[in-house]
Amino acid sequence: MQLSLWLALLAACLLISFTPGAGAINTMSNSLSSGFRRSLWGILGQQIALLIQIAIVAAGVGLLVSSSPIAFHVIRYAGAAYLVYLGIRKLLAKPADAAEEKDKASQESAFSMLRRGFWVNLLNPKAIVFFLAFVPQFIRPDQPLLPQYLVLAATVVLVDVVVMWLFFAAAARSLRRFTESQRGEKTLNRTFGGLFVGAGVLLAVV
Repeated sequence: MQLSLWLALLAACLLISFTPGAGAINTMSNSLSSGFRRSLWGILGQQIALLIQIAIVAAGVGLLVSSSPIAFHVIRYAGAAYLVYLGIRKLLAKPADAAEEKDKASQESAFSMLRRGFWVNLLNPKAIVFFLAFVPQFIRPDQPLLPQYLVLAATVVLVDVVVMWLFFAAAARSLRRFTESQRGEKTLNRTFGGLFVGAGVLLAVV
């Protein structure tokens, strides 16, 4: 991949990653509940899903998904339902005191956060449709395809990890003070619960 083309890819990836979505909401929620460092596990789960979506597009399966209304809507509504479920669980979560909150944060396993991040990103067929339009802009068919796809996938993932962790997860750290009181924690639960539900509704209707 030529440097000029890669720089264009880098700029596009930055713009995409900085656009708030379900992944950003999940990252900030993890950072608040489990801490800045441990939120990385959820981010890694999201990246595994991204790699699968890119592989689906590269293999040509993405075209089948986007052209099949049944497959598209099944994945779409499953993703919407999962986001709404996460939101309702947040809305119904009971505030805990500071000591209990610290214990609770340490109780959620890395695998649990990784799994949630994976499903949040994977159950979004619009991402596959997006990659169908996005990927060909940076792939040259007259050049070896595998190295180009590897560079593209590595760039997408690395940029998203950096933005999710050093921007969204870091931004959530400024809200940590709200978790020190039951009232503040309840407000955060309602806020992020509402954001999850809103993201699910948007995925279903837009």
